[in-house]
Parts: sequence; C-alpha cells; structure tokens
Amino acid sequence: MSDHIQLQIHHVSIIVSDTMKALRFYSGILGLKTCERPDLLFPGAWLQLGAQQIHLLEVPNPDRNEDRPEHGGLDRHTAFLVNDLDAVRQQLELQDIYYTLSKSGRRALFCRDPDGNAVELIQDLSAVT
Repeated sequence: MSDHIQLQIHHVSIIVSDTMKALRFYSGILGLKTCERPDLLFPGAWLQLGAQQIHLLEVPNPDRNEDRPEHGGLDRHTAFLVNDLDAVRQQLELQDIYYTLSKSGRRALFCRDPDGNAVELIQDLSAVT
C-alpha cells in the first residue's frame, strides 16, 4: 500500500437473527447508543462507538454457528476497549452470559452475543486510575 494512503475503521457489521435481542446485548449490556440508520430493505440497527460504528444486520447468516470453539479468542471476533472490565464482568454474570478470561494474561475476556458472535472486552489501561 502506498505511504500516502491512510486507513481507519469506519464500521464493523455483525449479522444478527433478531435486532431487538441483539440490542439488549450491545446497548443494554455494553452501553452502545443507536445512531441514525437509512431506510434499508432489511431490519437492523447502527450503533455509535466513538468515531466508528457497529452495524447490526438482520439478514440470513451464511456462516454455520455450530462447532464454534468454547473460548471466543479462538474464533473471529470483535474487540472493544472498556473502561471498567470488572463492571462488565458483573453485568455478564447478572445476565447469565458465559465468558472466558483471556488466555494471554491480559485483563480481557471473551463472550458471545445472542447469535453466537464472539466479543472480546479488553480493559482500557488508560482508563485505570
């Protein structure tokens, strides 16, 4: 790639089977806020994450969800920095959402959203006082 081309992530799309159920996880537990979404031909939601977005797409999933590894770190996943990993762990436990701790020794954990998509939550060390 040329030295003058700069790339940034604009958004990540995640396939879900039920937008409202997915929003209970991404907004209700992770705290992401919805943002304006154009009128598309399928259900979904857009969530703001700083300057980036997460797009939830309620479309047929071309991937098989069975035979996924128990530990989400061994699967494709979306990783989020969090300012308080202990509070996130508490929320996951209150909602009976299974998670595993990072095998790297970092302050991070892996869980799955309601559709089995792996999510990594990493303690933002700059947020620790």
